Amino acid sequence: MNLTPIKQALLDSYQQHGGINHLDGVNLPAQDSVQRLASDYMHLMFPGFFEATALTKQDVPAHVDASLAGFHQRLTAEIEKSLRFARAPDPAGQARALAADALGQLPALRQVIQTDVTAAYRGDPAARSIEEIILAYPCVLAISVQRFAHVLHQLGVPLVPRMLTEYGHERTGTDLHPGATIGTHFFIDHGTGVVIGETARIGHHVKLYQGVTLGAKSFEIGPTGDPVKGIKRHPEIGDHVTIYAHATILGGDTRIGANSVIGSNVWIMQSVPPDSVAYFKADQLVVRPRQDQGGSALLGDAVASWEI
Repeated sequence: MNLTPIKQALLDSYQQHGGINHLDGVNLPAQDSVQRLASDYMHLMFPGFFEATALTKQDVPAHVDASLAGFHQRLTAEIEKSLRFARAPDPAGQARALAADALGQLPALRQVIQTDVTAAYRGDPAARSIEEIILAYPCVLAISVQRFAHVLHQLGVPLVPRMLTEYGHERTGTDLHPGATIGTHFFIDHGTGVVIGETARIGHHVKLYQGVTLGAKSFEIGPTGDPVKGIKRHPEIGDHVTIYAHATILGGDTRIGANSVIGSNVWIMQSVPPDSVAYFKADQLVVRPRQDQGGSALLGDAVASWEI
C-alpha cells in the first residue's frame, strides 16, 4: 500500500486544523507516567497489598524509602511539565515546593482513606474482609486517587489532577472530578457509571450506588461562547445521606439535607430537607420526612427493595 498520499493529507491537516496540534509546544505530562504515579500512590497508601511478594514489617522502611523517592521524583517532573504548560514563572522551583506540600499530606490522606475502607466494609453485607474491600472494590481505587488528585487541585496544579482521576475512571467506570470535596467514610457501592462534578460537596458518611450523577443543571456562557469557569454548578450532599442507583441530582443550588435517602431513578433539581425520603410515585417526585431517623427508610409501597 502506498502511504504517501495519506501522510501528506495528515501533514496538510496539521496545518489546517491547528487547534488540536501540540507541535513545538512545551512537553506535556505523560499519560504513562501519571498512571504510574497513581499506581505508586496506591502502593504507598496500602503497603503489602499490591506487591508481587509478601512484605514484612522489617521490609517496610526500605520499601517506603524506595517507593517514596521514585514517587517524589516522578510527581515533581509531571508537575513541572504542567506548570510550564501554564506558563508559570518558575516551574522547576514551584514544582519542587508543590510536590513537597502534596507528599506531606500523604499520612493524613491514609487516615481518611481508612474511613472509606471501613465504610465499604460496614456498608456492604457481601463484603467478607477488609482485604477483599481493598483488593477488589473499585471504590477504593477511585476514591483514594481522587483524594490525592484533590490535594493537587487545591494546590493549583494544572492537568495532573484530572489525569489522575481519569486513570481511576478508566479502571473503574467511576468519574470523580478532582475538584469535588468529599468527607470521610465515603462509600460507592458497585461504582459503575457514578459521575461527581467539579464543584460538588459531599459530607461525611455518604453512600452512593451505581449510576448516580451529581451534575450541573446548566452552565453560563461567556462573551466568547465558552462556558464560564469557576462557579458553583454541582449539588451539596449532607452527612449520612444514601443515594440509590441511577439517581440524578443537578444544580449548584441543590442541597440534599443530612440523614436523607434518595431513591433509585429519581431526577432532582430542588433542595431536599434534612431527614427526608425522596422517590418517584406515579411519575411524580415525592419528598417526605423519614419515618425511621436512625436506620433505613420505611418506604411503604414506594419501593419494594433498594438493597442490591
